[in-house]
Amino acid sequence: METRKVQVTGGSTYTVSLPKTWATDNDVSAGTTVEFYPEEDSLLLTPQSETDRQEGTLEITDLEGERLTRAVLTMYVSGFDIIRLEASRITTDQRGAIRSATRSLVGVEVLEETSDSVVIQDLLDSSELSIVNAVSRMRLIARSMLEDAVTALIENDDDIAQDVIERDDDVDRLWLVVSRIFRATLRSPRAAEELGVPREDCFDYHSSARQLERVADHAAKISNLALKLGAVPEAVADALIGLRTDASDVLEKSMDALVADDSEEANRLGHAAREAVLEIDEHTRQIDDMLRDLEPAQAQLLGLIVDSLSRSADYGGNIAETALQKAAPRP
Repeated sequence: METRKVQVTGGSTYTVSLPKTWATDNDVSAGTTVEFYPEEDSLLLTPQSETDRQEGTLEITDLEGERLTRAVLTMYVSGFDIIRLEASRITTDQRGAIRSATRSLVGVEVLEETSDSVVIQDLLDSSELSIVNAVSRMRLIARSMLEDAVTALIENDDDIAQDVIERDDDVDRLWLVVSRIFRATLRSPRAAEELGVPREDCFDYHSSARQLERVADHAAKISNLALKLGAVPEAVADALIGLRTDASDVLEKSMDALVADDSEEANRLGHAAREAVLEIDEHTRQIDDMLRDLEPAQAQLLGLIVDSLSRSADYGGNIAETALQKAAPRP
């Protein structure tokens, strides 16, 4: 840390000198334009950027399959708008992994392909992305997935189960969008200003999006188990519907608390959601007792479904905790 004393020039203008090392490292010299971003009692300074498009290059000769797909996703989340993938010769399997990665991303397409390189580009305007809208969309999809997954189980409907599994990809894509936006706000004060959401709130939305992504994963897990199960005893089916309703209610209260503008309303909903999680724990134990009378293989699969519904409620409780922290007074 370095300190500087504020000077007054011309009788009314406050000035402060920049550390030379920082200025040199960031190509700041006489005549360079810098940007100031007020943030409550802080003032953030950054050199004015000449371009809004970030380009990155990745050597992929030794990468293939899931490792290559993951590398591309990481480059995207890190904030690169144009990603150039290079190798002495890009194999057919590598091209397949790259296409798999682009299908997992929102607004990303292959721009150029040669024998030794593939260029993919994010075609979305970053200034038009909204972390609030992305999380809200995740909320709607995750909740509908949870409800439909249990419906698929109770009605023994494989088509509904398969549809839920496919919708998990939509939630994953939105999760990557949220992660990309969040990292951009950490890296650049301009990104936070364009977004119009305080960086602390961005952290809260990012944390909550992670919980919603896990709820969607468990909905997909329930659907996969539903494909293996036959008819479910009526008493167990009714109990599972009740547990699903309770878990969905926790998610709704938690998300309503997260987006509430009024702190009193956020606290009321957040505490209600947290208390409901405790009641669900008791509900879960009652269903587990019912499963003991069933055939062991069926009981085991249904137990996994009960666990997924319970965990989904817990993730809602985590969102409620985040909402309570967001609504708390800030120093």
